[in-house]
This record gives sequence, C-alpha cells and structure tokens, in this order.
Amino acid sequence: MRIGLIAGNGKFPLLVLDAARAQGFEVVVAAIKEEASPDIEDRGAASVHWLSLGELSRLIETFQREGVRRAVMAGQVKHKQIFSAIRPDWRLAKLLLSLTTRNTDSLLGAVAKVLAEEGITLESSTSLLEPLLVKAGTLTQRGSTEQERKNIEYGRTVARHLAQHDIGQTVVIAESACVAVEAMEGTDATIERAGHLMSSLRGDASTLSRALTVVKIAKPNQDMRFDVPVVGVKTVEVMQAAGATCLALDAGKCLMLDCEKIIDAANAAAIAIVADSN
Repeated sequence: MRIGLIAGNGKFPLLVLDAARAQGFEVVVAAIKEEASPDIEDRGAASVHWLSLGELSRLIETFQREGVRRAVMAGQVKHKQIFSAIRPDWRLAKLLLSLTTRNTDSLLGAVAKVLAEEGITLESSTSLLEPLLVKAGTLTQRGSTEQERKNIEYGRTVARHLAQHDIGQTVVIAESACVAVEAMEGTDATIERAGHLMSSLRGDASTLSRALTVVKIAKPNQDMRFDVPVVGVKTVEVMQAAGATCLALDAGKCLMLDCEKIIDAANAAAIAIVADSN
C-alpha cells in the first residue's frame, strides 16, 4: 500500500511518516522546501521529493508517477509564506485567482479539490495518529484557577467567533480581556506578541494581571484533513517566556506532539493544561 505525505514544518510530518510505516504503508514524501525538516530524509520513506510551495503541478505529477492515490497533509505551512517569496506555477496561480477569500480553509480546500480531480484523495492528517489527540480533562499537576477558568470561558467565546471566519485558532486572554488574536503569524508568534504587550504595561500602575491564558481551539466544522491545531514543547516554552500560566485546548481535535515532554515542561513551569470536549 502506498500513501503520499505532503510535509510542512515541525515534528508532525515525522510522526505521521513513522506511524504510516508502522501500519505497513510505503510512504512517498513531498517535502515543502520552505518548511520541511531535513530529518524527513532519514525516516525510511519509499522516496522523498523536495518541492517548492508554489509547485502544485509538480506535486501532482510526482504523486501520479509514484502511484499515489491517497495522501495526507501534515505540518504547518505558514499562511504568510504563500503570499510572500514563492513563485506559483500556472496551476497554483490559477487556483489563487479563483478564490473569493484567501483564508486557510478556502485555499487548502481548493488544493484538495484539484488533487481529487487528478485522482488523489486527501485524507485526514490525524487518521494515523489518533492516540495523539488530546483527551478531555486536566492534563497537568496543577488545574486551572478560578480566574483562568473565566479567561477560558471568555477566550472560547472570542475564538469561536474568529474561527467561524477562519481568521485564527488562538487567542490570549488576561482577566477576561483579549490581549492578542492569531492571524497569519501563527500561535507561537501570537503568544510572544501578547507577552510583549503585557510587559509594556506600566508596573504597579497596570490594573490588568500579567498572567496570560492561551486558548487554542478547532474551527466549528474543523476539516481534519488539514490545519489541525497542534501543540508542541515549544508552545509551552513560548508561554513561559511570555508569562502565560494556562493553556486550554479542544479535546479530540487538537494534537499534542511529545505529550509526556509537553506535560513535564508545563509542570516544571507551573502551567496548567486543560482540555474541554465542548
């Protein structure tokens, strides 16, 4: 059995590749030059092809030549990359021009449709990694405080409104005030920005607590084929540096990479991680 892997950045593609091989798949990797880790070369794939983010035609031709009829996307592709230095081929340029909105869902949904038209079915990126989907409950030694729970409730309300428009999946809250909202920059950059904003407040004159709560959610109708919320150890490290004390996730719809390491890092930093199934 063969499966294609469109690999973006981070550890997610490496885990998908390992899981697919463990389940008996021969994996053909299309590694995105601007994003993927060189480590993908050393994980036993049947073949690895390095493609630019703009080479949609070459992606299709590569999979067809390799006999790939099923594929998954794994790993973040920074949204701003698509509109920065890449040079789209004729197929991607045509696709971009056809979009009425250029958010993640519309863009990746259009790519999935083009792949399907060429006989390549894009499947859920989590289908091979179900055990890594976060479970409901408190995951760390410390649970959320009363103020953090208020932040989470408010943050979920804000985040779900934003997610309906595919603006971002993360908001950062302090005392039920929205400090930062994710857009093209990504989760870690959003948390960093929130930390900078809080550090700019004037010491004792500030009436707002510097303790931040990070709320990361799935979209209301999350397409599990792409753009699945992912948390790694770096997220906890960035939170600690920014002064964030709590991370709230959507149970069953968010992947935790290196779960034990994440929880150990959070416990060491006295950061609470909680997941809600609502």
